[in-house]
Amino acid sequence: MQTTELLRKVRRLEIRSRHLVEDLFAGRSVSVFKGRGIEFEEVRAYVPGDEVRAIDWNVTARLGSPFVKRFVEERELTVMLVVDVSRSMRFGTAGVEKRELAAELCAVLGFAAVSNNDRVGLVLVGDKVEHFVPPARGRTHLLRLLRDVLGILPRGRGTRLTEAATFILRTTHRRSLVFWISDFEDALDGKSLRVLGRRHELTAVALRDPRDEALPAVGWVELEDLETGARMLVDTSSRTARDRYLREAHERRARTERALAVARCPVLEVRTDRSYLPLLIRYFSARGKRGAR
Repeated sequence: MQTTELLRKVRRLEIRSRHLVEDLFAGRSVSVFKGRGIEFEEVRAYVPGDEVRAIDWNVTARLGSPFVKRFVEERELTVMLVVDVSRSMRFGTAGVEKRELAAELCAVLGFAAVSNNDRVGLVLVGDKVEHFVPPARGRTHLLRLLRDVLGILPRGRGTRLTEAATFILRTTHRRSLVFWISDFEDALDGKSLRVLGRRHELTAVALRDPRDEALPAVGWVELEDLETGARMLVDTSSRTARDRYLREAHERRARTERALAVARCPVLEVRTDRSYLPLLIRYFSARGKRGAR
């Protein structure tokens, strides 16, 4: 993609996503995007009235007098955007390609985080981790991330999403909110996801196109597997062929959902032919209510 065209796309993303973020948080506190946990700060001597459950028994035994752990409320959040940039993300028959939809979601989520002065990082993954940008704050940093999402050309073929899970576990030690944006055409490793889900707050954003599951009856067509490049002729007028296509799509989705369920990872299904804003509004509202309890 030409540099001028790339910058123009990034600018359009910024303008559109800023308006969407305003709609997203209209009439509600932006604090729903803040951290919801607490962080350890120090150990101090016990004073009457302290919560007994806060006693640090190891330090107490070592020093011979009671000490308690002191925690502070988590005031900020690190948002990690994990984006599938494999070739299947170039697919799109309704509205936009999945890759462009992923970039727009990154812009909306990123500007929501920037509005709270939270840090945003990026991992781009194909058959391996293609690109990593450590978390940082600010508009300029976010615009760089969006440019990277739109501009990268994956070097390999295929998808290995588990590579991203392993990479995040190795590089991201602070508990983060991880948005995993993909069409999830690759088989997931439940074990890695389970560990990732324990260490971070993981949300899967599954991108779907109407033609992922349903083939129109238009006669013989040539289909290409974008991941492998393999091509085949399919008679879409055949009910048997269309049913097989649908069944295989449902099986892939079921495998993905099972792996994500093991990791207790919620799934947001975003479609290329529908607005995702109501879905995000419900997500943030639910997250805000959980944080208020």
